[in-house]
Amino acid sequence: MSESYRTTPPNDQPWSGSGNGYQGFDQGQASGKHSDEDEDNEVGKALLIGVLGGLLSAAGYLVYRRLPDEQRDKINSQVRSMVQQRISELRQNLNI
Repeated sequence: MSESYRTTPPNDQPWSGSGNGYQGFDQGQASGKHSDEDEDNEVGKALLIGVLGGLLSAAGYLVYRRLPDEQRDKINSQVRSMVQQRISELRQNLNI
């Protein structure tokens, strides 16, 4: 079990110097700082998501390229109309 999720403080740790009355918290955890291990996990997750997104977009592009011209034109017109609709909604919401 990790130190940050311990229900009771270990016997050898004194009260924290922050004056907040919590045992088992060091200054880094009390101030909201992350450990190197947490940052490494976050970087790994972000990298995995990026790689998966790239693979999905590449697969989608390969499927799109194999479509007949009529279907590609239909998809292009649908995407254009959807983007124009979203832009007009944003302009109305922002009063531009």
